[in-house]
Amino acid sequence: MKAGLADEKKAKALKKEKYKQRKQQPKGTTEVNETQLRAQQAQAEKADRDRQLNRERQQIAERKAVQAQIRQLVESNRLDRKYGETTYQFVHDKKIKKIFVDDTMLDQLSRGRLAIVCVNDSYEIVAEGVAKKIMERDENAVVVLHDRKKDDLGEDDPYAGYEIPDDLMW
Repeated sequence: MKAGLADEKKAKALKKEKYKQRKQQPKGTTEVNETQLRAQQAQAEKADRDRQLNRERQQIAERKAVQAQIRQLVESNRLDRKYGETTYQFVHDKKIKKIFVDDTMLDQLSRGRLAIVCVNDSYEIVAEGVAKKIMERDENAVVVLHDRKKDDLGEDDPYAGYEIPDDLMW
């Protein structure tokens, strides 16, 4: 009013309109200003971030639990291969690896009755049933498990009568 932009009539009209707006609002509600809106928005975004972080932490904890289960299965069911004289070669991470096994283990590995599992950067031999349990938890832990249907012909083997020479190595 002092600058001459508005007169007393306009000032009274504005005052009256604000009064009407306040009266039209239900009791208990107040005018929502921008700072409150921004604060609510920031609080909602923070809650979303917290939920996301909790999900990630939970997934990491689940992965650790699965790895612990796999380690426990391997530790309790691994086969002793300290008397192994024959090398068994297999591919893991595009590299050829070797482990020493005895002749019966070599035969059972090739038939799919045994499997090679990688745990803590070491390779262990476990039975087929244990390997399938490990595969349910993490398929990447089982390195070698041949399919029994293809490799193990059993008594229907057409070459069962033929003897394989002892000095033959593949």
